[in-house]
Amino acid sequence: MADSQDNVLNLLKKSEEFLKKKNIPSARLDAEILLADLLKIQRVKLYIDFERPLSLSEKDEYRERIVQRSKFRPTAYIIGKKAFFDSEFHVNESVLIPRPETEELVAWVLEEYPSKENNLEVLDLCSGSGCIGISLAKARKEWKVSFTDASESALEINKKNIQEILNTERSFDVYQGDLLSPIPNETKFDLIVSNPPYIPEADKSTIMPDVVDYEPHLALFVSDFQGFHTKILTEAKSRLKPQGRLYLETHPRYSSWLKETALSLGYSEADLKKDLSGRDSFVRLIF
Repeated sequence: MADSQDNVLNLLKKSEEFLKKKNIPSARLDAEILLADLLKIQRVKLYIDFERPLSLSEKDEYRERIVQRSKFRPTAYIIGKKAFFDSEFHVNESVLIPRPETEELVAWVLEEYPSKENNLEVLDLCSGSGCIGISLAKARKEWKVSFTDASESALEINKKNIQEILNTERSFDVYQGDLLSPIPNETKFDLIVSNPPYIPEADKSTIMPDVVDYEPHLALFVSDFQGFHTKILTEAKSRLKPQGRLYLETHPRYSSWLKETALSLGYSEADLKKDLSGRDSFVRLIF
């Protein structure tokens, strides 16, 4: 028989205290997410059924999850999913965990293309889990969205998310390779949207351990920001239709450089947009 001390509320309290001692900043939230997912209920229901006892197997599984989180393994990787925009995406250590900032990028694109009738060709460049392209495709069913990433294992997650979230007869091209190189030369896009790696490798020591120790460095860091992004700008320019647009999430430190470089490379317009924290994290370039 389960001990009364092993109910939902007591286990949440103990887990929160343990995670705080391990310097996990979001201790209570993480404890709630991990338990709600284990019990297959919404977080709010933890407090409706707070006296519910956990079985021995549930306690063991929950304890293992809390231990993993105490070692800074991200909650999204522990439960294998992350909410983004209006969908839930499969994630593992092969893909970057979708961020709220990237939701802002998706929202910006949709705001600028409010019509659901436009039949646009769109590319999610450096797609990872596919969260950008899938969110755009879900909101704009007439758009033809393609995906490309350097990582084969990331694209496996991308394909799984396409299948489960979009669940449609629409076809989606998925390419593996360096930036735009795997895409046929004759293929042109109205929009290219990307959250490419943009953190300088020199900044690794400043990054939180749950990011630097677990998330894929290929999707996070660049040894030569300017060289890598000049390549993105150059390749994208050759694949955009006239008046086509490139939307990028980027490092605020380099956003002005990106704007100036794009104009020097022949883009007709370049604009910056601030994120909700007031940083210049997004760039829109028009060919």
